[in-house]
Amino acid sequence: MSDASVLQAELKDRAGKGAARATRRAGRVPCVIYGAKKSPVLISIDPRDVMKGLHAGTFYSTVFDVEVEGGTKERVLPRDVQFHPVTDHPQHVDFLRVSGATRVTVEVACNFLNEEESVGLKRGGVLNIVRHAIEFVCAVDAIPPSIDVDLSGFDIGDSIHYSALSVPDGIEPTITDRDFTIATIAAPTVAEEVTEVEEGVEGEGVGESAGEAENTEE
Repeated sequence: MSDASVLQAELKDRAGKGAARATRRAGRVPCVIYGAKKSPVLISIDPRDVMKGLHAGTFYSTVFDVEVEGGTKERVLPRDVQFHPVTDHPQHVDFLRVSGATRVTVEVACNFLNEEESVGLKRGGVLNIVRHAIEFVCAVDAIPPSIDVDLSGFDIGDSIHYSALSVPDGIEPTITDRDFTIATIAAPTVAEEVTEVEEGVEGEGVGESAGEAENTEE
């Protein structure tokens, strides 16, 4: 079950671009809470709360209890973040009102475990991550914080598919027509490059010997 995190917010008294710019100048991020057939609520939050979740890869799958000044509380799920085109700082956040019965489509980050137990990685193989997150349909209270991908025993050339994962009950992937790939263990690229260089050197040696033979005949 997904536990709600607390997010402190301030009410905004005005809408519009001018009000949003003033909010950003004050060092905060303008946001809107919508859904559940209720009127939208305009708020602002600390940008550090947004960046922390984004860097962890869990922001869009985290249920928040937004505590607004004055005692109001809203249970929400982030749905969209707009960024500044130059600085990449968050400019606006959309939050969806939710309840325990609300079903949503959400991406959950993959957490790769036990790399030291992977035969292929110990042999110098490279972990090629195909999906950093998996999209699921589930109730809000069933959103897991992450999906563990156990790399134990996988060798070079192996693929880790969805069927190899231990997924909590109550969540369904949006891809249902195939056993899709999460990651692969690829052969080490450095060894291949060294081999190519060695082959090139050997080839040059043969050419030089042939050239010396021709010069000798002359």
